[in-house]
Amino acid sequence: MKGKGRRKLILHVDGAARGNPGPAGIGGIVFDEKGLKLCELSEYIGETTNNVAEYSALLRALKLASDLPMGKSEAESIQIHSDSELVVRQLQGTYKVKNPTLKSLFDKVKCLLRAYKRVEVYHVPREENAGADKLANKAIDEYLG
Repeated sequence: MKGKGRRKLILHVDGAARGNPGPAGIGGIVFDEKGLKLCELSEYIGETTNNVAEYSALLRALKLASDLPMGKSEAESIQIHSDSELVVRQLQGTYKVKNPTLKSLFDKVKCLLRAYKRVEVYHVPREENAGADKLANKAIDEYLG
């Protein structure tokens, strides 16, 4: 089946925390290379910081993408869009990961990314990540009632 499946996954991810730390949610949308939405996530993750929420959103979206029928077995490349400059710059190697909690999440993300031949990580303005942002905030709103 190689060559007939989707070759590229596109992820839009966002984490949100009300207060820092505070109630936090994660959101993510997985698209194929043609822009077709394959799945999405919106989850409350408890009390944590914005940065932990951002990494948690990416980690959860990567796991979700790998569980898709075409997942990492057929997708050769993955493109990640996030409005978190910190997460993007750390994944690109521009910023060092000094915080031990973030380092643990960073290592888990890097491990999952090894499944792909090509990885692209883009920092996007918040308005270009509105779908994922909406899902992250929806999770918090639903939890808080």
